Amino acid sequence: MGHVFPRHTRQILPVAVGGEGCYLIDHTGKRYLDGSGGAAVSCLGHGDKEIIDAIKAQLDKVAFAHTGFLTSEPAEALADLLVEHAPEGIDRVYFVSGGSEATEAAIKLARQYFVERGEPNRGRLIARKQSYHGNTIGALSAGGNAWRREQFGPLLLDVSHIEPCYEYRNRRDQESAEEYGLRAANALEEEILRLGPETVMAFMAEPVVGATAGAVPPAPGYFKRIREICDKYGVLLILDEVMCGMGRTGTLFACEQDGVAPDIVCIAKGLGAGYQPVGAMLCSAEIYDAIAAGSGFFQHGHTYIGHPAATAAGLAVVHAMLDRGLIPRVAEQGEKLHQRLMDRFSQHPHVGELRGRGLFRGIELVEDRDTKAPFDPSMGVAAKIKKAAFDVGLICYPMSGTIDGRTGDHILLAPPFIIEDAQLDELTDKLDTALSAAI
Repeated sequence: MGHVFPRHTRQILPVAVGGEGCYLIDHTGKRYLDGSGGAAVSCLGHGDKEIIDAIKAQLDKVAFAHTGFLTSEPAEALADLLVEHAPEGIDRVYFVSGGSEATEAAIKLARQYFVERGEPNRGRLIARKQSYHGNTIGALSAGGNAWRREQFGPLLLDVSHIEPCYEYRNRRDQESAEEYGLRAANALEEEILRLGPETVMAFMAEPVVGATAGAVPPAPGYFKRIREICDKYGVLLILDEVMCGMGRTGTLFACEQDGVAPDIVCIAKGLGAGYQPVGAMLCSAEIYDAIAAGSGFFQHGHTYIGHPAATAAGLAVVHAMLDRGLIPRVAEQGEKLHQRLMDRFSQHPHVGELRGRGLFRGIELVEDRDTKAPFDPSMGVAAKIKKAAFDVGLICYPMSGTIDGRTGDHILLAPPFIIEDAQLDELTDKLDTALSAAI
């Protein structure tokens, strides 16, 4: 045993020694199909020479320049590129090193925006149950997963959580999908009125819910109604696209498919594609201008924000997505993956729903399809599937606590954008083998 503090002290992990396209290779030579891109990170696969060369070239110029003194060419270029393709109104980019930092920065910027505007009473954040926004204190406070929050409860901020937009579990028999979407969105207005509109600064949500619920897309019209409610009460809309953004769902920004533009949007994971730790918080010109016309200083920061090598990686990654036509390919391969999952698992006795967008797919597992009853948590279904899949050479992302943080199981799939048809078959076959072994 070495001295690394692992995620789990009772697991001994193989050592990754190589990566090739959609595969990771361990020290024994075993190859694993990366069916989840780690945690929806490795969107370009492993060993992409163009991205690696871009990082090396930047290191030859300058590795680090603290943003308190200097900016850098790749940071400026990446910011310009992101804003060029961002939702309407987004005008500024604040670089960080990952998703938790991005959402933490978003929460603090929302607060400072209202302070600078002379509305210091606005300090309340509303988010959703069964959401995940990161593991720093502010981000964890915003997250609505009971299991992740429980032991840290005394440290967390007071954040309100409304019901998620979770059609499979919450839509009534007599409701259309559109009617359900409207009802789910109206819960935000009810909570704003309960708290007092003058106290609420922002609402934070994932356009497609990732790790905690398994690629749950919104019901039709949900986010348009959310945007209307936020505008009505002067509340900022923060969209967390850390997992579902940067092409993962078939558009560069996930919210494009819902026809809404946020005031703040958070990205990470796919932005660096695993080649460097990098994320970003993007905000509207209105928010930036409020800071610029006030104190002029965003009271926040980390040592490695705007890191030249990290932003050089992000710049190369985004160019690769756009220049290689990978984002339309995500939509195409995503439909092929969905069809394979439907053909193989739609009648499986323990598959309740197959869902998602693009190459971001979720499988909700149930003990009983008719009643949608979940497995007993004591069975550890998600953990068994993860191990069984790993044994046959498939990395996927099963999680428990899908329904309420305690009950329910799902599998999240988020393979690299470069995945070929034969590898989609391999993924489906290996997942089938794992399910048969585990449940």
